Amino acid sequence: MEEYWLFASERIVPGLNAALLVSAKLIVPSALYGMLLGVITGVLRVYGFRWVRRVADLYVALFRGTPLVVQLYFWYFALPYIVIGGHRIVLDAMEASILGFALCSAAYQSEYIRGGLLSIRSGQFKAAKALGMTPLQTVLHVVLPQAVRRSMPGIGNEIIYLVKYSSLASIITVEELMGAARSIAKSTWRPVEAYGTVAIYYLLLVTIAMWLLRWAEDYFSIPGFERSKED
Repeated sequence: MEEYWLFASERIVPGLNAALLVSAKLIVPSALYGMLLGVITGVLRVYGFRWVRRVADLYVALFRGTPLVVQLYFWYFALPYIVIGGHRIVLDAMEASILGFALCSAAYQSEYIRGGLLSIRSGQFKAAKALGMTPLQTVLHVVLPQAVRRSMPGIGNEIIYLVKYSSLASIITVEELMGAARSIAKSTWRPVEAYGTVAIYYLLLVTIAMWLLRWAEDYFSIPGFERSKED
């Protein structure tokens, strides 16, 4: 065990520390864009015009129904071969990963938002209308804030998944934690130490994310809004 920690501190930890910053640059924007797009998509699926709902449903079905690996390969390897208006869209590995993670995460998060919106009683629309609020104002200022609060456990769960499946970015050459661990394992012929150490890194990342999400749930909660456990 002493040999393991000595080897890890000298040969593994420095490389993983550098890759940790890359993972953070990958996870944070993917989570933020995913949440934003997820909220927008969820709202459109409930309150949009019929054709808008159809398009949003198709988007969700597409990204929930195909493997994330296939999506990453498409954005990085296939997209440059598609000509749009005489131009090709070429993304680097980091951009393709963020795009893929955000779009996939948003599809799942829209389901949580949709469920939260549908859980709000219709009487609140009548009350808001009586106060002179437009339907848009009612959704933005009355219904959506409640729906987001109710959806936070599910959204948080999806962000936890995002932290873990960010390791898939290594398959399109992003040198994040998993990519760095693979390179270290190949160069040192010490896969047990390399992959064991990177597992600890991911465990710490998930633990930190869980703590932050729990803090966010408590911070944005409204006393008496959620049902008590006794109910």
